[in-house]
Amino acid sequence: MKRKEGVLLDTSFFLRFLNEEDPLFAHADQYFRHFINSDIDLYISVVSIGEFCVSGSIEELPLKNLKIIPYNFDHAIRAAQFAKIGFKKRKSDQLKVERIIIPNDTKLFAQADLNPIKYYLSSDQSSIKLFQSLRTETTLNFEFIDLHTPCNEFFGTLF
Repeated sequence: MKRKEGVLLDTSFFLRFLNEEDPLFAHADQYFRHFINSDIDLYISVVSIGEFCVSGSIEELPLKNLKIIPYNFDHAIRAAQFAKIGFKKRKSDQLKVERIIIPNDTKLFAQADLNPIKYYLSSDQSSIKLFQSLRTETTLNFEFIDLHTPCNEFFGTLF
């Protein structure tokens, strides 16, 4: 049996998807509908749930459509490998980011890397920089989708 595809939606996705006034709301809505209609599993990490609940409420999240990924031992080991690369690159100015994003982003990347995740969807530009930087030194088992890119453009479809 073929392994089902999945997408890990990060905190920035939900902040845009749940705010119709956000400039990226339409993109987030298109991606959400595309994944549902394409029978691609939607995942959220407990890490993202924690981040989201700083300013939002758990009741706002569309949990009936999401599979929750707990953070486990294997994720921690892989995240540490990613963080080591990220910290080294930031220290040597090979990774220029405005905020300290490495710990949570590497946790999420580890979860995407070790689960049946084909895509990681985010609008976070620092996260994209970290992803691109990691790809130069290690293999990642998922693709990064930048929410700034319309869904039909990324997948080459008509809407």
